[in-house]
Amino acid sequence: MLFSRSTRWSALSTILILGLAGLFLWGCPAKKPQQNQSLMSSGDAASQVYVAPGQYDEFYGFFSGGFSGQVTVYGLPSGRLFKIIPVFSQFPENSYGYSEETKAMLMTSYGFVPWDDSHHPELSQTNGVPDGRWLFINANNTPRIARIDLKTFETDEIIEIPNSGGNHASPFCTMNTEYVVASTRFSVPIPNEDVSIETYKENFKGTITFIKVAEDGDMEIAFQILVPGFNYDLSHSGKGASHGWSFFTCYNTEQANTLLEVNASQNDKDFIAAVNWKKAEEYVAQGKAKEMPATYFNNKMNHKTHIAESKVGKTVKVLTPAECPGLIYYLPTPKSPHGVDVDPTGEYIAAGGKLATVIPVHSFSKMLKAIEDKAFETEIDGIPVLKYEAVMAGEVENCGLGPLHTEFDGNGYAYTSAFISSEVVKWKIGTWEVVDRIPTYYSIGHLMIPGGDSQKPWGKYLVALNKITKDRYLPTGPELCQSAQLIDISGDKMKLLLDFPTMGEPHYAQAIPADILMPNVTKIYPLEENQHPYAAKSEAETGMTRDGNTVHIKMTTIRTHFAPDNLEGVKVGDKVYFHVTNLEQDWDIPHGFAMKGANTAELLIMPGQTRTYVWEPQEPGVYPFYCTDFCSALHQEMSGYVRVSPKNANVSFKYHVGE
Repeated sequence: MLFSRSTRWSALSTILILGLAGLFLWGCPAKKPQQNQSLMSSGDAASQVYVAPGQYDEFYGFFSGGFSGQVTVYGLPSGRLFKIIPVFSQFPENSYGYSEETKAMLMTSYGFVPWDDSHHPELSQTNGVPDGRWLFINANNTPRIARIDLKTFETDEIIEIPNSGGNHASPFCTMNTEYVVASTRFSVPIPNEDVSIETYKENFKGTITFIKVAEDGDMEIAFQILVPGFNYDLSHSGKGASHGWSFFTCYNTEQANTLLEVNASQNDKDFIAAVNWKKAEEYVAQGKAKEMPATYFNNKMNHKTHIAESKVGKTVKVLTPAECPGLIYYLPTPKSPHGVDVDPTGEYIAAGGKLATVIPVHSFSKMLKAIEDKAFETEIDGIPVLKYEAVMAGEVENCGLGPLHTEFDGNGYAYTSAFISSEVVKWKIGTWEVVDRIPTYYSIGHLMIPGGDSQKPWGKYLVALNKITKDRYLPTGPELCQSAQLIDISGDKMKLLLDFPTMGEPHYAQAIPADILMPNVTKIYPLEENQHPYAAKSEAETGMTRDGNTVHIKMTTIRTHFAPDNLEGVKVGDKVYFHVTNLEQDWDIPHGFAMKGANTAELLIMPGQTRTYVWEPQEPGVYPFYCTDFCSALHQEMSGYVRVSPKNANVSFKYHVGE
């Protein structure tokens, strides 16, 4: 796009103004806001968030862990932290990524990658409503998508995304979870090769990836779409009338590769990419997709053995828009858009132009009419750019500074986060008028309404996910926690009820009523179904075997002893595998296992499960091991010893429990 000198100056002026406002909010010591006190005094906020001892929260809230690479589970409205679900990072609390059974979950084409940056949790849907089967979440750094089984609250599968750099617009699902989608935040040469960065405009491309989700949850890359080298930021799929389409924001339509804070903010309008994925399915079926070499891992937990297994993909199917008319269209959108959010009817598509002064709302029906009328402004790499006026439903004015992300309450209202002015703005769908606003503390990024991106939101609460917490909590040195704030949206006026600190940097969250998940939660793993190759289903099946310098120990644990708990015959230089089976068949009775001097995490073994611990003793001696999870009144007594002899010693195996 070409713009006049005055237009470019206007864009730069906007950046400077917003930047100065941002610096003020981020860099200046904050004072306790008096406004907050008046908000809290309007009704008994404490009683609305209080969950009495023994009572349950109304909602499960799933928050991304950001730079922790994990997912956190909070109760709403209490704000209580229930669980950290390990996903993309090793987690010593339960040996995820350390135990032999789970290491494969973190395998990629780059090798074992034990960390990532998780951004956007997304609940599976049926008929456009969260159904409680799975939670998906993206890895931004080494592009991946994980699927968490909400029966066990454990990571069940992780698939790597090839031809991608920065998996940010991910993993938003279609209304029946036919697909989860992903696209590139950072465009790269595709296939990646050694080229000058200065050739960005000639050689760098983006991809949009559609990942098929089977009935049992298995994920498979169905196809990718090769798109111009912009920065693709966020996504949501259509619903209702717009089912069959997915929408992606993109900025840096200037295709800058340095100082993006200025060079990627020149154009007055960037784009929303509207992808007709049903048309894409037709093109794939017609053989229009080209097979491109690509190496990527798909890691999945085997539910029978409880051992993660990896498959390696070698090719992907790639569609090129210029060869596939009607596949994708660009909707001009001011200015550096972040969020793209579809209202419950599927008709309205709201964008969060973070450098814009309005919230642009596109009309799906007008978009279809503009396509029919060929109301195109231009074309980029075979992708028609629709005229802004032809697709526009309306603009929300006075929407705050730095609008980012919008969700819906199901009652005809939308709520948008404004990062720079630190507020949530409520506006009416159809009239586009702002009807209420409430400050947040401070620098809100995403916001979340339970079911707020679905066809039937549970429009009772809104959660603001804030980046800055100066003066909100007791100080903890240079690094302060991030914050979530719970806001009541059940009435005409929004009301702040609670704020609570969060783990990591929660970029986004989703929530679902507890009564949808609770009936299906797994309590134990039936011991008779355990098909782990080293499972010992009774103490009679325990033992030790040697194969060269490798020793396998089959061990059981039950309140309140290990079997065996005295072992001899291990030598310096051995690689010792402890395969520990928890014989308990009672809910909430895990057992732990740890060995002195081992350079790995403990094991935490659920009832009926087998987990494996590796130990390589370095010196002769007698080494204690013990249970790390308090399991009974005699937990302290739950321990044992391993005798380690010199490398060339002639010591045979001897192991027992009891006299």
